[in-house]
Amino acid sequence: MNQSVLSAVPRSTTTKGELRSLRAAGRIPAVIYGGGQAAVHVLLDEKEFLKATTGASESTILAIDIAGKRTQAFVKEHQRDTLSGKIIHVDLLEVVKGRTIHARVPLHLVGSAIGVREGGILENPAHEVEVECDPSVLPEKIEIDISELQANHSIHVRDLPVLQGVKVLTSPDLVVAVVKFAKAEVVETPAATAEAVPAAGAAPAAGAAGAAPAPGAAAAPAAAGQEKK
Repeated sequence: MNQSVLSAVPRSTTTKGELRSLRAAGRIPAVIYGGGQAAVHVLLDEKEFLKATTGASESTILAIDIAGKRTQAFVKEHQRDTLSGKIIHVDLLEVVKGRTIHARVPLHLVGSAIGVREGGILENPAHEVEVECDPSVLPEKIEIDISELQANHSIHVRDLPVLQGVKVLTSPDLVVAVVKFAKAEVVETPAATAEAVPAAGAAPAAGAAGAAPAPGAAAAPAAAGQEKK
């Protein structure tokens, strides 16, 4: 597993004003804890930290070099300035080989599902799972091949590939990916009527049975053979 190495400088307790000056100079105050000893307060280089953690997940382990002494940790939490959005503090959780840890590992879908090629829509309800393992085997991500996923079928946590030494704590029934068919849109068309209904005030159609002649119109001639009186 490739690791990014960050250089850290030990720091003592400082005032808020001193911390502001350090941040302005491109330093990020950080605390490393969880190694069984007292928490260690350090300063990280802002550019180096951003480069090492871009695209990283909670399960990405970083190597921290503190004045020549190297330790391993991953970012547990970071704080940002509400106005500038810059990172102003980082909490690093130290990991010790032989001591199991809990972490969240992102899920990456790989391939093109059969159901999507047939017109279905892919949904990805779960994006990560919680695992328990030794830091040495902690995966940065878990890839899931969805190439054979058909319409109206789904992949659950229980279907994830087995990773040696990694115990998945997330419910096995959680849906990771599913292909659904979109409901066809029903277009309603007015039913054809046997007889057209005339608009208000319109004259009835010519030849319609029982239709009254328009006012002032001449009476229809008598039928052939009808005797005039």
